[in-house]
Amino acid sequence: MAATVAKMTKHELKEIIESTVEKKLLQLLGDPDQGLVLRKALKDRLLRQRKAVAAGERGESLAAIVKRLGLN
Repeated sequence: MAATVAKMTKHELKEIIESTVEKKLLQLLGDPDQGLVLRKALKDRLLRQRKAVAAGERGESLAAIVKRLGLN
């Protein structure tokens, strides 16, 4: 690859820009918790919450929120 931008082809410059943008987006939007271990206690709690929401014991329906906020 050419050493200076002036000597690069359009294709080479485009590849460098795409690579740089992709790396930055991954840095900004990537999962900061990737690779971390989820403790059993937390996993169990999340599963209980999911079941409670599915059973209607927790949470609020989207329709109720829309109505409450007047977003019709």
